[in-house]
Formats: sequence, structure tokens, C-alpha cells
Amino acid sequence: MIWSEFYYTQKEMKLSARNTIKGKVKKIMPGVVSTEVVLELTPGIELTAVITKDSAQSLGLTVGKEAYAVIKSTDVMVGVD
Repeated sequence: MIWSEFYYTQKEMKLSARNTIKGKVKKIMPGVVSTEVVLELTPGIELTAVITKDSAQSLGLTVGKEAYAVIKSTDVMVGVD
């Protein structure tokens, strides 16, 4: 699912993942299969998520880009506008 679909779904449907936090990509550490993404939520407050390498590429993540941490009780996801 691409972010625009997720965003549309979030606006039109109720989701169990209700915690969405906006931040900026501070660091991207790609691996063979997964990528570690560090979001700076406010100065000095960071959140780190591990997503698939394919997801990082399809989201077009770059340092400085605004992105969202979408937090569910068992998951943290990264999305962009």
C-alpha cells in the first residue's frame, strides 16, 4: 500500500493505529534487507524505525524530508506526504 492510499484510508476509515507523529528524517541506514530510519520529532527527541529496504525506496525517504511515524500497539511504520 502506498502512502497516498494509506492517508486516504485514514481520512475515510477509522483505523486502530491512532498515533501519528510528524517528524523529519534525520538518518537513513540501509542494510541488505531492512533500513533503519531515524526521525527527529522535535529537537533532541528521536524515534527509530526499521522498515524494509523496498519501503524506504518507494517512500522516497531522504534526510530532511518530512515523514510520519504511525504507531500501533505492536508496530511503528513510516509514511510521507
